[in-house]
Amino acid sequence: MTQQAPAMDTPLQLMRWIGWAQRKAAEEWVRERDLSQEQSFVLGYLQRSPGAIQRDIAAITRTSAASVSSLLQGLERRGLVERRADDGNARTKRVFATDEGIALIAGFEDATIALDDVLLAPLDADERATLQALLQKVTAELPAPTR
Repeated sequence: MTQQAPAMDTPLQLMRWIGWAQRKAAEEWVRERDLSQEQSFVLGYLQRSPGAIQRDIAAITRTSAASVSSLLQGLERRGLVERRADDGNARTKRVFATDEGIALIAGFEDATIALDDVLLAPLDADERATLQALLQKVTAELPAPTR
């Protein structure tokens, strides 16, 4: 029996549909690099925050230290991250994305921008501006997103 998709007939349902399309495209981009979403996120985080400790990574990913340790072991085996002892405390390990790890995720932001153009292709410039203004009006009343 084929399950029928829910009707997408309200503005927020349509926005979720767009979000779903963005997510699927991002998942495909990451999968093509033989990474999980979590691995790609951690590589991006380490690119922006080199030398983070596992506790920082666990907090930003909202996972346990054990999960982060396992994830880092997999990235380390592939040569995408390395852990180094902290100068001030040999028991503390700092985590860095390697050049190979950074190169693997390079282009993600460009890919998401290109996807925006694909998703918004049916709209002309005036319609895009109107959509932007309406969404800004709605989001002005919302708390700022956090990771």
